[in-house]
Amino acid sequence: MSTFDTVIRLVYLAAATLFVIGLHLMNSPVTARRGNLLSGAGMTGAILATVAVLIEAGSVGVTAWLVVVAGTAVGSVAGLVAARRVRMTAMPQLVSLFNAAGGGAAALVAVHDFTHAAGSHGVQVSIPLALDVLIGAVTFSGSLIASGKLHGWVPGQPILFPGSRAVTIVAAAVMAVATVMVAADSGGLAALVVLGVAALVFGVTMVLPIGGADMPVVISLLNAFTGTAVAMAGFVIGNTVLITAGALVGASGAILTKLMADAMNRSIGNIMIGGFGTGDATAAIAADGGGQVRTLSADDAAIQLAYASKVVIVPGYGLAAAQAQHQAQELAALLESRGVDVSYAIHPVAGRMPGHMNVLLAEANVPYSQLKEMEEINPEFPQVDVALVIGANDVTNPAARRPGSAISGMPILDVDKAKSVIVVKRSMGHGYAGIDNELYTDPKTGMYFADAKKALSEMTAAVKVLVG
Repeated sequence: MSTFDTVIRLVYLAAATLFVIGLHLMNSPVTARRGNLLSGAGMTGAILATVAVLIEAGSVGVTAWLVVVAGTAVGSVAGLVAARRVRMTAMPQLVSLFNAAGGGAAALVAVHDFTHAAGSHGVQVSIPLALDVLIGAVTFSGSLIASGKLHGWVPGQPILFPGSRAVTIVAAAVMAVATVMVAADSGGLAALVVLGVAALVFGVTMVLPIGGADMPVVISLLNAFTGTAVAMAGFVIGNTVLITAGALVGASGAILTKLMADAMNRSIGNIMIGGFGTGDATAAIAADGGGQVRTLSADDAAIQLAYASKVVIVPGYGLAAAQAQHQAQELAALLESRGVDVSYAIHPVAGRMPGHMNVLLAEANVPYSQLKEMEEINPEFPQVDVALVIGANDVTNPAARRPGSAISGMPILDVDKAKSVIVVKRSMGHGYAGIDNELYTDPKTGMYFADAKKALSEMTAAVKVLVG
């Protein structure tokens, strides 16, 4: 082995090490930014090492280099623009688009290798090649549908057209046969085309029947698919760092998917069957047992908040949609200046993707020490004077504790155990599960009907007037 090869392998090893360390640092909001930087540094090193290998080989023509440079430039600009312009509320659909790009790119690597290889592939290449096309194509089409559902281009409710289940079953069967043929290096290009088309169809029909309630889990699962496809592409072209990076993404995505499914008290299989949840619903709830909804004014809310000893803010998608994180922080800072103990309760599936609330609140300079996960904050609710729920619905619904509900067994934030509850919502609409929230008719709950940004600004102003 030459000195050059040794250096390249060491760079790849360093890159893989940075990937692992970066992934570990993303476990905490405090260290997540550093983890991103380390992972980015590792990827930069891996890319530069790969470019060096191509230069050393001397087999890449001028045209190919122009394509590489142009593609890198376009991708870099697109990524930079997206990072700066996309709102946090649109981040889940952007992640889904990234999943689609990753899965599609991995599949194209396999297609290129298949069509340009001379002679027969060995099983050590043909098997990962078949899996790469299969997983990559499913991820590409499925992620596009998921992104469309989140963005509103595709209806959020489950979509079942006549014969849709049959189409899914047939696509799965065709995929299985074509995958075996490609893996066995038989059938040629025709088998590869059939595999790709069937996988694209399956990705669409797999995601369409899944409702908006489950889109965060679907995105996480497709992210795991993307990583697996990338790892398969690494086996196809013999790139160690691609295998390592893909395996890390696939494994971490699979673990995250399982954790999210557990947080919703649903199996991954049940989620993928589809038919649960809707898009945003606006129908009025029908209170069980004739319960009455009590409304609050800004002054009423201000009195409760200003004279409380302990307040817990529960952010949900309503806060994210209104971009009201700065108003929440302003209100919290005002209360803290009066000696009120303020913290934030973060449910694992609050918002539309894991960590959504943490990033939003960090953007508003909320101290990390105030962000408390569900397991940490739930035992504290009986001692909380006021729980301020901002746009969170299903994750605060006490119906989850009662058998027979659509969300029975789902872990929730125990806000109903607080001494008083203030709920900020635009209307009495349902959440993604499409069921009534029993919290809203609890006698100690007051409803404040307004956009989250407007409501929090009005409460802050009322508190300032109250305390002079």
